[in-house]
Amino acid sequence: MSDLSKSDLSIRAATPADLDEVLAFWKEAAEGTSISDDLDGIARLVARDPDCLLLAERDGRLAGTVIAGFDGWRCHLYRLAVHPEQRRRGVATALLSAAEERFVSLGGRRGDAMVLDANERARHAWRAAGYERESQWSRWVKPLPR
Repeated sequence: MSDLSKSDLSIRAATPADLDEVLAFWKEAAEGTSISDDLDGIARLVARDPDCLLLAERDGRLAGTVIAGFDGWRCHLYRLAVHPEQRRRGVATALLSAAEERFVSLGGRRGDAMVLDANERARHAWRAAGYERESQWSRWVKPLPR
């Protein structure tokens, strides 16, 4: 592990030019897949809300991502992913801090995250960031026709 600090990280919103790289990054760094993990899906996301897909970069390379979506009612966090070589170096903390600042600036009151039950590493990271699991809620999904 390097002793590089968060100060050498830069956080910025993704642009359409970043999307192929983000999809490739998720295949390597993210746990699980989503029905929306394709170019059309994230292109629609960035077109609708250009500031919601946050990228962390270190030394010109993608180190992590988070989607910080706000629908005017709730603040949703998705796709917090950190490159395996960058873990435990402040990337997730920096991304979540940037996402939370975004939410506060938009009037958000509470952030929520979707975390796979079997992803113990992610559950630890979310707990360390101050998030708590709400066991009284379940996620209900239905794929929509294309």
